[in-house]
Amino acid sequence: MEELKVLVRDGDDAGAVGRVQGLLDEGRAPETIMNEALIPAMDEVGELFQKGEYYLPEMLIAARAMKSGLEVLRPLLVESGAEPAGRIAIGTVKGDMHDIGKNLVGMALEGAGFEVIDLGVDVPPARFVEVTEEHRPVAIGLSALLTSTMVSMGDVVRAIESAGLRDRVKIMIGGAPVTRAFCDEIGADFYGGDPTAGRDYARSLV
Repeated sequence: MEELKVLVRDGDDAGAVGRVQGLLDEGRAPETIMNEALIPAMDEVGELFQKGEYYLPEMLIAARAMKSGLEVLRPLLVESGAEPAGRIAIGTVKGDMHDIGKNLVGMALEGAGFEVIDLGVDVPPARFVEVTEEHRPVAIGLSALLTSTMVSMGDVVRAIESAGLRDRVKIMIGGAPVTRAFCDEIGADFYGGDPTAGRDYARSLV
């Protein structure tokens, strides 16, 4: 299990997949591998990022290694009836085609055991309403990289309110131009300056 943690931290995709399969072959339960190796490894990566010892490229390759390992476990977790920590929908708002920040947050959430519904980029407010009605996520995460598109976050909040769903879901926002003051201004619930902050907030909800 410790070897798997190191492989994830080092961003070794193939090594992580091989070690996960090896642990399964040794009789380790999929839930154990996820909860005692993959999730703790991503927690360590998040701590290194917050300390300034890891930067976005290192965090991204570690998250990809974790995701590769998780793909091996996913069908077994579904088969065993293992419940995710919670469900969260994420997307880059309408007019914005940037997805690196969104992807990092999604990987951090998956690394913490959440089921992530990735809506992609250029997502209109109505789509966030639909996914909230259909999948009942504990939160939706909105991303934007441009000052010209972050105003769409307010449109999403208003659309959720108009649909009568505001008390059902928390709204998380983030992205380079986004600030805590803007979060308060549009009535969102949480602003995260990095993927680890979003992960920690999501954990607080469940």
